[in-house]
Amino acid sequence: MSELEQLEQKVLQLSTEDMAKFRAWLVQQDHELWDKQIEADTAAGKLDNLIAEAHAEYDKLIT
Repeated sequence: MSELEQLEQKVLQLSTEDMAKFRAWLVQQDHELWDKQIEADTAAGKLDNLIAEAHAEYDKLIT
């Protein structure tokens, strides 16, 4: 049995309360990974075009 399969089995054995806590923790981990990826993409300039487009659209709205 793989490590993931073992983890899945353990998760299925959690109480309702612990499952809720685990779910909240997992969502938080997902958010943190997302934030780190956005920061890395921004630093690498991968979002520059999107930011420029947003600024252009905003400028159209206020003029």
